[in-house]
Amino acid sequence: QLQASGGGQVQAGGSLRLSCEHSGLTYGSYALGWFRQAPGKDREFVAARRLSGGSTRYADSVKGRFTISRDNVKNTMSLQIDSLKPEDTAVYYCAATRTNTGSWSRPAAYTHWGQGTLVTVSS
Repeated sequence: QLQASGGGQVQAGGSLRLSCEHSGLTYGSYALGWFRQAPGKDREFVAARRLSGGSTRYADSVKGRFTISRDNVKNTMSLQIDSLKPEDTAVYYCAATRTNTGSWSRPAAYTHWGQGTLVTVSS
């Protein structure tokens, strides 16, 4: 089970920290990813990280502004978003995939999805 939170409305240049609380996942077998979907657009990969170990992935479009991190005590995977831009406006989803799927950037590789949290960035 995945539960995303932390979205809100912010001005351009601001920051937000999204959190995904997870349960029931085997730490050695899963990675959690963040995706976003803007109105009228396809779901887009943002970042992913293994629940154990150091492997991370970022979309080129967010490198340097987005940071994915985990807290294995609280069972959360967070996404820190800095220097927000209006084009970051979207519903952000967290999702879980088995680490052996080979491609963490494809939505189809993910078997569990949270409900999404809305981020709105005003100029």
